[in-house]
Amino acid sequence: MLTAQAAQEALRVVAKPERVAATERFFKSYPGGYSEGDRFLGCTVPVTRQVAKEFYTLPLSELDKLITSVWHDDRLLALIVLVEQYKRGNDAARVAVYDFYMAHTAQVNNWDLVDVSSEFIVGPYLEDRPEKRAVLRKLAASQSLWERRIAMLATFDYIKKGRSDEAVVVAEQLLHDKHDLIQKAVGWMLREIGKRVDRAVLLAFLDEHAHDMPRTTLRYAIEHLPPERRAYYLARKSVK
Repeated sequence: MLTAQAAQEALRVVAKPERVAATERFFKSYPGGYSEGDRFLGCTVPVTRQVAKEFYTLPLSELDKLITSVWHDDRLLALIVLVEQYKRGNDAARVAVYDFYMAHTAQVNNWDLVDVSSEFIVGPYLEDRPEKRAVLRKLAASQSLWERRIAMLATFDYIKKGRSDEAVVVAEQLLHDKHDLIQKAVGWMLREIGKRVDRAVLLAFLDEHAHDMPRTTLRYAIEHLPPERRAYYLARKSVK
């Protein structure tokens, strides 16, 4: 049977300790940073994905050991494997992966960990379930920065399928969030609505909210609009 220990050993073979200091700065794991205390081995995402290919059949009991590790790289590996298990699994396996994920959101505790997993597990699992909006709203109302980001990023699955309703609901709930990482996520999803679903939906949202939404969110949301449109919404923000 494949084990978490074997996966950890494989990661450590490809780790580059010389990358650790720069990675700690990038992910703000220094005192006062949003991921204060997170620890890194120095593995790149592509290398981690390569290692993951050897461990796609890890049982959840072993993945539990990875996702609860103090090492960021171990947790990332666990999430990449979980996403693949969700994609490959039957209905029962997908329920098990989703339940496991939701039981471990405290360990999905950096923006890259959220972004590599939420839209591929939470989004598709909830897609046709009646509890979808309630779960997303609960996550969006969480005291956890990462659960709030999970809520927003889960809707990327729907945006990519041409639907914006759930993303708009979550974006409105998170619109005045104080954290930079949530403001960026909301603006990113709004921009994607304009690009992938319907620019009219984005413009209607901006017409209603541009004057009082965080500037970071606004700048992300309008990034791909024509210059005159960007200038218009930025001016609305500055005069209110």
